[in-house]
Amino acid sequence: MNVLLIGSGGREHALAWKLAASPLLTKLYCAPGNGGIAEVAACVPIPVADHTAVIRFVKDNAIDLVVVGPEAPLVAGLVDDLTTAGIKCFGPTQAAAQLEGSKGFTKDLCREFNIPTAAYGRFTDAAAAKAYLSRQELPIVVKADGLAAGKGVTIAQTRAEAEAAIDACFSGAFGKAGSEVVIEEFLAGEEASFFALVDGKHARALAAAQDHKRVGDGDTGPNTGGMGAYSPAPVMTREMVERTMREIIEPTVAAMARRGTPFKGVLFAGLMITAEGPKLIEYNVRFGDPETQVLMLRLKSDLLPALLAAVDGVLDTFDVRWHEDAALTVVLAAKGYPGAPEVGSEIKGIEAAGAIDGVQIFHAGTRRDGDRLLAHGGRVLNVTARGRTVAEAQARAYAAAAVIDWPGGFYRHDIGWRAIAREKAPA
Repeated sequence: MNVLLIGSGGREHALAWKLAASPLLTKLYCAPGNGGIAEVAACVPIPVADHTAVIRFVKDNAIDLVVVGPEAPLVAGLVDDLTTAGIKCFGPTQAAAQLEGSKGFTKDLCREFNIPTAAYGRFTDAAAAKAYLSRQELPIVVKADGLAAGKGVTIAQTRAEAEAAIDACFSGAFGKAGSEVVIEEFLAGEEASFFALVDGKHARALAAAQDHKRVGDGDTGPNTGGMGAYSPAPVMTREMVERTMREIIEPTVAAMARRGTPFKGVLFAGLMITAEGPKLIEYNVRFGDPETQVLMLRLKSDLLPALLAAVDGVLDTFDVRWHEDAALTVVLAAKGYPGAPEVGSEIKGIEAAGAIDGVQIFHAGTRRDGDRLLAHGGRVLNVTARGRTVAEAQARAYAAAAVIDWPGGFYRHDIGWRAIAREKAPA
C-alpha cells in the first residue's frame, strides 16, 4: 500500500516510524514532514490547507490511504473532501471533529448523554462569563472553546487570575479559538490520557499514558502542548479502563452515531481519575502528542491494519497487542517555549543519543540545512525509551538527552515521577 501521512510533528514521526515497519507498506509519504521523518518517509511540500492540492497528489501517486495526524486539518474538513473524492482516509469528518474543535460542543454532548464530566458554563461575552465566575468556587478552569494548540487553558487559583484568562480569550490572545469561553468546575484527582480506535460503531481500547503539561519541574509554570509522557499509566487499572469504556467512550460513540455524525478515527480522552471514578476533561480527535511516541514504542501489532480496521468498520473483529515494557519520552524544547521559541540553533549528538540501548528519538520541530540539524519549532525533539519499568525507561531517556549537544534547548528532569514513586512504594 502507498500511504500519505499528514503532519510535521513528533506525533507524525512516531506514526511514520511505526508505519514504515509494516510489511503491508509499499511507499510512505509525509506532508510536509520534518528533518527526522525524512529518514523513514518521502517528505513532500504539499500545502495541507489546500485540499485540492492534497487530492491531486493522492491521485497522481496512487495513494491507498491518507492518515491525518494533527487536529487542524480534521476540524477544517480534510477528511470530508478526501472522502468525497473517493479517497480512503483515517480520521473523523468535520462534524465529528467538533469533539475537539469546540469544547462547548463536547460539554453539551456529555450533559445530554450523561457522560461524567465537570460542571460548566458556556459564554460568548466577558460580562456574562465574569457574572457566572462570581458564583463559583475556586480554583476554577477557564478554557478557550476552540483549537489553541494546548495553550488555551487556565487553572485559576484566584478570581483575578480567572478574570484575566477570560479577558485574554475575548481580547484575541487565542484568535478565533477564544471567541467563546467555557468555564469549568475544577476536578481533583490524577490525569490520564486514554486512547481508543473507533470505526463509527465499535470502539477498541488502546493503551493509556500520562502527560506532563506544565513547562517546569515539579509541574510548575504555564501549560504547554506536553513536556513528556509515559505508558502504561498505573492509575488506569483494568477496572478503570473498563469503566472508561463503559461510561465515557462507548456512550460518546453511540451519541455521535445517533446524531448522524459517526466518529471514525482515534478518540483521545483526557481524563481526571477522581474519587468517584473517571471523568472527561476534554476530547481530542487524533493521536496525542507526546503520548503517541510512547504508545508506538509499546505497540507490538502492525499499526497499518489497525488503522484500516477503523476505516473499514471492522474493529469488532480486530485486536491489538502491546509490549509489557514501559516507555517514556522527554520533550526537548527551544528556549522561550511555550512563548516565542528561539529557532535556528544547531543540534548535535543525535546519532550518539539514539545509539543508547532502548532509545528512539523522534523529531518534533527540526529542519535539515545540509549536514546540520536545526531547531525549527517550540517542541523540537522527543527522546523516547523503553524499559522493563518506568524507572528504567526514564534512566535511558535521560541518559540519551544528556548526550545531545544543544545549548538552545531545555527539558524537564522529572518526567514519570508519579509512576516511579508507585514502583518504589512498598507492596
